[in-house]
Order: sequence, then C-alpha cells, then structure tokens
Amino acid sequence: MKETIIVIPAYEPEGKLVDFVGDLKEVGYEKIIVVDDGSGVEYRSIFSSVELMDVVVLHHMKNMGKGQALRTAFFFIDTKKDWQGPIITADADGQHLIKDITKVELALEKYPQRLVLGVRDFDGENVPFKSRQGNKITSRYFKLITGVNCPDTQTGLRGIPNSMLKFALDVEGDRYEYEMNFLVEASKQTSFYYVPITTVYENNNACSHFRPVQDSLRIYGRPLRFLVSSLTGASVDLLLFYLLTLSLSFPHSQQILVATVVARVCSGIVNFFMNKHFSFKSRGKTSYEGVKYLSLFVGQMLLSAAGVSLLSMLLPNMAAKIAVDCLLFVLSYIIQKQWVFANERNMYSLRRFVV
Repeated sequence: MKETIIVIPAYEPEGKLVDFVGDLKEVGYEKIIVVDDGSGVEYRSIFSSVELMDVVVLHHMKNMGKGQALRTAFFFIDTKKDWQGPIITADADGQHLIKDITKVELALEKYPQRLVLGVRDFDGENVPFKSRQGNKITSRYFKLITGVNCPDTQTGLRGIPNSMLKFALDVEGDRYEYEMNFLVEASKQTSFYYVPITTVYENNNACSHFRPVQDSLRIYGRPLRFLVSSLTGASVDLLLFYLLTLSLSFPHSQQILVATVVARVCSGIVNFFMNKHFSFKSRGKTSYEGVKYLSLFVGQMLLSAAGVSLLSMLLPNMAAKIAVDCLLFVLSYIIQKQWVFANERNMYSLRRFVV
C-alpha cells in the first residue's frame, strides 16, 4: 500500500470524479481524501459513490473555497498519527492524469524536503487564451515578489512533504488566493522541483469554477491594496512637497531637503496606518510595527531626498521626485510585507469550517 496521501478538493464535480478515484485506487493509492466543498444535495450521489470505495469524504455545509477545502483535508491528516506520508493535491475536474500523479510521487521520493509542482506547457493549441495569459501574469507577479521563477503558479497538482503540513494549515486565504499565498510563503522555506505534466483542458476548461474578476482580485488583492495605500500617501506627499517648494525661501538644496522631509513625515503617518489596517490587515502591536516602519521610513526618506537632489539637477523637481519614488515603491512593498507587517501566522481554528 502506498503511503502517499491524495487530497482532492471538489465543488460540484462531474461523474468523472468517481472514475478518477477508482483509477487511483487501482494503482495502489489507499489514503485518499475528497473534500465536498458545499456542492449541494444534487451531487450527493457522486460523493456517496466515492465513499463506497473506502475513501475519506469530508463535507462542508456550504461552499467555502478551494483554500479552505485544502486546509480541511490537511487538518484531518494532522489528526491521523499513522498518516505520515507525503501529500499530493489534485483537482477533481479531470486535468490531472494518474501517470502525472505518479511522476510527482517519484519526485517526492527523490527530493523529500522540496515542494514538487506539476507544471503544464501553456504553448499548446488546446490551452484556452485566458489560462495562457493568466498564468503568464501570475508567473511574472510571482517572480517580482519572490525572485523565484515558477513556470506554473496555478497548478493544482502539487507534492507537499508531510513536514510542511503545519505550515500549510497556517497559510492565509480561503479561495484560489490560498494557492498563490502558499507558493509565496513556501518559497521562503524550501526550493521547488518542477515535473512536466500533460496539459489537459476539456471543453475549453468550461468546468472550472475560477471566476476571472473576483478570484483575480483575491490573488492580487494585497499588492492592489498596497498600491491604493501608496497612491494615497504619494498624493499627500506630492501635494505638501509642491506647496512647500513654492513657499520656502531656503537655498535650493535646503529647500528640497526640508520639503522632502516634512512631506514624507506627513504622508508616512497616513501610509503606515493604511498599510497596517487596509493593505496587510495586520493584527500586530502598533508600537512594535511602528518602530520597524520608522526604520524603513527613515531609510527610504534619505534615499528619496538624496535621489531627488541628484536627479533634480537634470529634471524638474516634481519629475525627479516621481522617478525616484517609483523605484522605491517595489522595494518598500517587499520589506513591509516580509518584515514590518510580517505577523506570526494565525493559528488554524476548527471554527473556520464545518465538516
């Protein structure tokens, strides 16, 4: 009997789920968990058929999202002391073949401490346009915020070492954003191993429950909120900077320095509280985070003042300031996310779901 644990989150699945689970059983996978993510009574027969194959079926009373479904399965595994094997997650919509699951399992055996990802080829003719473009965007976003080149950030076929189980329980996000958050956080802890898998899209991926607008906003929600916060702070900063450069009668270099410092202090206060409560939704101590933010703030302010002073010799004051602060934007996001507002992960609670 294989020790590898198969986890399949399912929401309103088609009958092919029964065949998929049957094929898994045939090749020796005995520890299989299917999570019914609130599919409703009309899908009860499908889950009953799966359950008859001696498969663990966990039920959500209502739809709670793929991320929550995965955590439900991970919590169940965590309660089973004799389930110590690696975990493979697979989708219920027929995109993952048995041979590819076996390839991921072999990779886990070879690299037991690495996160194994089954990656698809998005250049094929059968790949829907939205899937091809969506993966390109998320892969570039992932590279930007982590420095890691991941060719398929949206893959649902993942091999997770059992040692990462507690980590997987603590990752934030209830829906599709969970998978991106998981990869981002995992990139800080371990390296990835990529396994090429068959690219399967049936009926132009019509059975997918991914909602392009809502779920994309969830995936990119934090950087978008950070952008709004930064634009608000930048507006305060630019307005005060402009008014001060018009009203101050100091020599040019002193005028730039004083205007930059005063404008940045006021905008910094606005930015700190917006990032804490809006961008990162942090529940950490304000005083502790304030000290860390102040350190970043002073360093960024000095870099901005020095950069604007130098660049203003070539460009108008406003143009110089915008150029310098745009360069500092990405650096500030990374530092605030990974250090200033990097709270200890919220411990997982059974109250978050009903099974």
